[in-house]
Amino acid sequence: MAGRVDARGDLDGRGFQTHRSESAALRWSRVAALVAVLPLFGQSFHYVKDLAPLWALSKVFPIVSLPLAFFLLAGDRPTAARQVLISCVWLTLVPTFVAIGTFQQTFFIGLAAQIKLLPLLYFFSFLGFLRWLRPTMREVAAGFLICAAITALILLLLWAAAPQSWYKSHYVTGESPILSNDNRGNRIRMPMYFGLIGIFYCYRRFFVTRRPIWFVLAGIGFAMAMGIVRTRSTVLGLAAVGAITAFAAASPRVRVALIALIPVALAALFSVPYVASVFSTDSSSGFDVRWISTIKAISFLGTDPLRWLFGVGTISPVDPAGLMTYFNHFFFLADITWVGVVFEYGLFGAALILAIPVRGLFLVRQARGGGEDPFLGALQDYLLYAVLISELYPMTLAPGEFTVILAIAVFAIEQRRRPMVGQ
Repeated sequence: MAGRVDARGDLDGRGFQTHRSESAALRWSRVAALVAVLPLFGQSFHYVKDLAPLWALSKVFPIVSLPLAFFLLAGDRPTAARQVLISCVWLTLVPTFVAIGTFQQTFFIGLAAQIKLLPLLYFFSFLGFLRWLRPTMREVAAGFLICAAITALILLLLWAAAPQSWYKSHYVTGESPILSNDNRGNRIRMPMYFGLIGIFYCYRRFFVTRRPIWFVLAGIGFAMAMGIVRTRSTVLGLAAVGAITAFAAASPRVRVALIALIPVALAALFSVPYVASVFSTDSSSGFDVRWISTIKAISFLGTDPLRWLFGVGTISPVDPAGLMTYFNHFFFLADITWVGVVFEYGLFGAALILAIPVRGLFLVRQARGGGEDPFLGALQDYLLYAVLISELYPMTLAPGEFTVILAIAVFAIEQRRRPMVGQ
């Protein structure tokens, strides 16, 4: 296989599709630039109020970084640009106008409720950054994997060194401290965007190279997620994507064996109490609060088809009353996931939100070009993971994660069409 060239580029000895520019040495200045900005584009600090300056910067970064989109004017219109732009405008403005009539808010107060969707703009700003920086895909992968390694290192250091007094047992409703202690024990709510992509990368690399070290690294990552982060959606999503990837890579005989092992794997997974609690109806799991919120949301939508189609908006977080006062209940739309999304944006808006990662799945697949690139495969796995856990973790909380991957897929397709030889 080595040295054989097709119309799309080279094939290296491991069967990875590459361009000639991809086989060159890494340009570490460009990797460093990527590592510097990726945590902001990946919304790593978006909900980490313990790091107030970085949290504040993350909130304004969608606007601060938007001028990077001007670099898109120099080239062809990006694939999926129209979809992202229409989705961003619709999801920002329509619920704002609807909420004026529903909750008697002013336009600008209502608009503040949609700040969480501004990271959709990262598709334009990050793609503009990539066109300006002009890294190879190998350099983009290096940036992501360095961020993944830093995530793992910080997670391990906190786990090993943080005293018990740093773990908060009592905190304000709606807050999520990095270090907390609850019925799951000590937890570190580390932003895991890069960490999960790193795990998926190692897992994919194992199936390509068949080297056990990559499987061991993926297993260590999974163990850290299960034992330290302790988030049900993360553990279940990792297990589901891991099973799907293994099944897709296996021979027919191995697939039969994998199907036979499913009951054993499920029994082992749900033997962990906090994972099994995903099915719990006990009050300690918060099920009763979510159930009441779901009933109230559905009742509020009523039988009006327009409410179901376009949603009713929400009350801005800058309003001191908020939804909790309005409904006389601990009412958080994020807790009821897709019901909350339909409540705020309607079925049409929910479809627009879901269409972004789904479009990303198709574009990443196109960018892979039938090859076995572990990095692009890991990005595809993350989008699949996000769709699978969306009933536990709503997509509206970190839309920038999807649009960054969408931008990388578009950039990779552009590279495939116009290889950047000699850079």
